Amino acid sequence: MTTLVQPSRRRGTRRRRRDSPGVLVILSFIVLALVAVAIAFSGVLVPNATTQDILSGSLPAGSAGHLLGTDELGRDILQLTIAGTASAVVGPVVIAVGSMLIGVLFGALAGFLRGSTDWVVGRATDVLLALPVMLVALVVAGILGSGYWVTVGMLVVLFSPSDVRIVRSGVMEQAPRPYVEAAQMLSLSRPRIMFRHIVPNVLPLILTNMLLNIAFALVTLSSLSYLGVGVQAGTADWGRQIADGRSIMFANPAAIIVPAVCIIAVACAINIVGDWLGDRFQNRGVE
Repeated sequence: MTTLVQPSRRRGTRRRRRDSPGVLVILSFIVLALVAVAIAFSGVLVPNATTQDILSGSLPAGSAGHLLGTDELGRDILQLTIAGTASAVVGPVVIAVGSMLIGVLFGALAGFLRGSTDWVVGRATDVLLALPVMLVALVVAGILGSGYWVTVGMLVVLFSPSDVRIVRSGVMEQAPRPYVEAAQMLSLSRPRIMFRHIVPNVLPLILTNMLLNIAFALVTLSSLSYLGVGVQAGTADWGRQIADGRSIMFANPAAIIVPAVCIIAVACAINIVGDWLGDRFQNRGVE
């Protein structure tokens, strides 16, 4: 009996070790928790973040009452960074979720129905993938205006082709499985088979890819904000802070460094958490 129990215990120990988060994963969760707090309570924590004090001008880091100094409009850098978390992060989350919903819909249709449906969806994704995101964003902003949600909606469409392809490949891998054949023998409708049976089995792939898309969208949206697309001048936003801080980069480098570090830290944290969750799903599938 002992020889039968010990291997099982060892397998359970190895599985727990693989599933347990490392130091980087824990730090990433802490970063994301701080981001969530900043988004939820920025109005309480820094209610006057965008208040301008032009008379005081730019103050260096370590000035009295301003730990990270102020920008050229006299706004506190630390408060502005906290207030800009919502603009910098909420948009990428909406982009990732919206593009993945499009990916689930059209990817499931293309991967399960195949034939002409797959051909039409495939050609549409090829066209969208061929478009340069930054250039399209600048052109659309010039035509429709550079509003924040206009930019977010445009990026939802531009991010969706890769999601369509990923979901399509996952659905195609699941389609020949016995449970799908059993559902077809029971004369279940195609939409029910796709969205009630196949898509839940592709959910780990969907969730991990969606997290990675949040990181990519964060960098893309911040880059567009830096170019003046998406957010208006004076708005609390990390990308806009970097653009506004160029004129005082030598007087107060924190005006550029702090929002840039925030973008890098949050993007890396999301990537690390996404990779960790992907490994956990994969290990569970193997076990």
